[in-house]
Amino acid sequence: MGATLILIIIASYFGILLLISHFVSKNTSDESFYTGDRKSPWQVVAFGMIGAVLSGVTFVSIPGMVGTNYFYYLQFVFGNVVGYIFITYVLVPIYYDLKLVSIYTYLESRFGIKSYKTGSLFFLISQSFGAALRLMLAAKILQYAVFDAFHIPFFVTVIGILALIWLYTHKSGIKTIVWTDTLQTFFLLMAVAITIYVVKDSLGLSLSETFSSVVKHDYFKVFDWDFNSGNNFFKQFISGVLIAIAMIGLDQNMMQKTLTCKNRKEAQRNILTFSLILAVTQFLFLGLGVMLYMYAEKFGIQLEVENGKFINTDTLFPMLSLNHFGTLASISFILGITAASFSSADSALTALTTSFTHDFLDIQHKNSKEKEKLKNRVLFGFSIVIFTIIMLFSHSKGNVISMIFKVAGYTYGPLLGLYLFGIFTKIKIKDAAVPFICIVMPILTYLLNYYFVIWFNFDFGFMNIFVNALLTVICLILFKNSKTISLDKTI
Repeated sequence: MGATLILIIIASYFGILLLISHFVSKNTSDESFYTGDRKSPWQVVAFGMIGAVLSGVTFVSIPGMVGTNYFYYLQFVFGNVVGYIFITYVLVPIYYDLKLVSIYTYLESRFGIKSYKTGSLFFLISQSFGAALRLMLAAKILQYAVFDAFHIPFFVTVIGILALIWLYTHKSGIKTIVWTDTLQTFFLLMAVAITIYVVKDSLGLSLSETFSSVVKHDYFKVFDWDFNSGNNFFKQFISGVLIAIAMIGLDQNMMQKTLTCKNRKEAQRNILTFSLILAVTQFLFLGLGVMLYMYAEKFGIQLEVENGKFINTDTLFPMLSLNHFGTLASISFILGITAASFSSADSALTALTTSFTHDFLDIQHKNSKEKEKLKNRVLFGFSIVIFTIIMLFSHSKGNVISMIFKVAGYTYGPLLGLYLFGIFTKIKIKDAAVPFICIVMPILTYLLNYYFVIWFNFDFGFMNIFVNALLTVICLILFKNSKTISLDKTI
């Protein structure tokens, strides 16, 4: 498929996004950008969140990682489901009862102003890196598929994507994104379904034979009981629980969508529905990964190998879709990765803008003209931040999804510790000590993992978020003001 045709498809897709933005942004208020006027149908929010969570990273990384990591990622997904239940019945009621716009305002009411600012700052750092790495992968694929043919530099491609996102989000923000994410989720899932169908036919298998071939394949290894391995079941499951709580429940990006629902009950339905569909979808991505390797083996397609292991596995799905699966699969893949790149980056930029303007600029007390000016400046500023991070990591290799979860373990760990400590105890702490604790604990976690690998051949893996949060809780206890400790909830 020619680069010109792909460019036309992308331009047409973007035109649809602009059209949706035009209709949604009519009759908006000052708060529409941040809350969606709290009128979003929960079914629409749930479906749209799937695309935002999956992103371009899941789209290409999970199928590719099967060749080196088997189905071990499924252990992590099982933990995610438990984490979503916690979000549904513990965090969502707190956010709705307090009528929060920025979810980090909770930390001010529980601990104090410094804890509040620290929590928000850690989110800004976490989300900036996560959004940048997700967008980087999608931009690389679009660069390979389209813009290299026109000799357009990679940095121009990234700037173009960020500029397009600004065009359809700057006016009504989350109110627009709730609806555009729905469209983007549809295209992303459609791409997976079409690819599975095309590969199935190429392998000469029926649907039942395809399922049987996947579960009987050597890569279909779900559980790893080696305690020293980073893929150990308990490490993956527990980290899956904690990362779901941290990266969804304590993430302004994801919870901002949930808080656009009409009431708490509908928000809870949204989370439960979204979590079940997401788990099934991730299983399909893993199954697709096995099929891709089966296809490459059958047709003698050479994959990059180093020391007996596949490398650059993120390129497997794009390479086969664009060069071997035919026009229909190529078009669906381009639409899927474009949808993934927009859906992850647009909501991230809106959430970053919301958090910074509410938590640091006190925008809720400004007049309408000042609000608009500040909002646009901050949105532009975070676009520059994400662009800078992408360029710094643009030469990295390997599966990006593992990098994102490792970074999240260090940046979300203190947030997780703060919230769990705040929710499940009544201990008063020294608010001034919180910034110091939240900076030192990720560094200590990194050093502990480094030396545990050297001394005991024991890798924390994704469990670094557990270690980080635990160390944070211990330090918070050491800096408590109260002499008594209660395990009763504060809510």
